[in-house]
Amino acid sequence: MAEFTGRKMLAVTVAFFGVIVTVNGVMAWKAISTFPGLEVKNGYVASQTWDAEMAAQKALGWTLSARYDAGALELAFTGRDGRPASVAGLSVLVGRPAATTEDVYPVFAQEGGVFRAPLALGPGKWMLRVEAEAPDGTRFRQRHDVLVRG
Repeated sequence: MAEFTGRKMLAVTVAFFGVIVTVNGVMAWKAISTFPGLEVKNGYVASQTWDAEMAAQKALGWTLSARYDAGALELAFTGRDGRPASVAGLSVLVGRPAATTEDVYPVFAQEGGVFRAPLALGPGKWMLRVEAEAPDGTRFRQRHDVLVRG
């Protein structure tokens, strides 16, 4: 059996910490390159109108339900009375929660109070960032998660 010298101990130590530093560097690079980490460009500016916007949205009394089935995404907005809400404008960002590479803005068509868009989603968790507008200009914003089974 060969003698375990100081040089061998140095080589083992350098290799051990080299692997750790390399893996940490790769993981950090992957995390930064796949998700920018920003919800809004300037959080302070966005916070100045947050309370008023949330009060107006709550006053609408809308409820959003989302469903994905057979290659189509369906959104239904209902009012306090349980009837379909009158939506003047709609924009939806569909993407993965932790990456921006698969983000899409599907085009919806309204069919009897339900908004429907053809969309091919792979299995896994998807995030919907919904922005709708009432006829009076009040904005409704909600993040909704959808799980697609594979």
